[in-house]
Amino acid sequence: MASRYQDPSDLQYAPALLQQAPVEGRAFLGLKAAAERVDGRIPEKYRELISVAVALSTQCAYCIEVHTRNASQAGASREEIAEVVFIAAALKAGAAVGHGLLALRLFDAVGQAQAAQP
Repeated sequence: MASRYQDPSDLQYAPALLQQAPVEGRAFLGLKAAAERVDGRIPEKYRELISVAVALSTQCAYCIEVHTRNASQAGASREEIAEVVFIAAALKAGAAVGHGLLALRLFDAVGQAQAAQP
């Protein structure tokens, strides 16, 4: 049987993970609960669409599954999910361009340092 890096059955390890680091686990679950609350100013559907976009950017298969399902249940349409895909892709690409600017600056700094050496 071929091993997959992410498998839905891995979720069975969540209780053990939380048990191994209880302080951190409680803090994480508290932050997760705050981010996913339904009584905030951002409506649930939009929270879930944002979560889908972030999950796509971080490439967390578990998060993509959960938040896509939650978005659907909160009233998001298939078209909204599709738009979120391309918004996330554009932002991810934009971040790569932004880091490309940094790479050019760092490259120029190396060149300037080399040129300054006798």
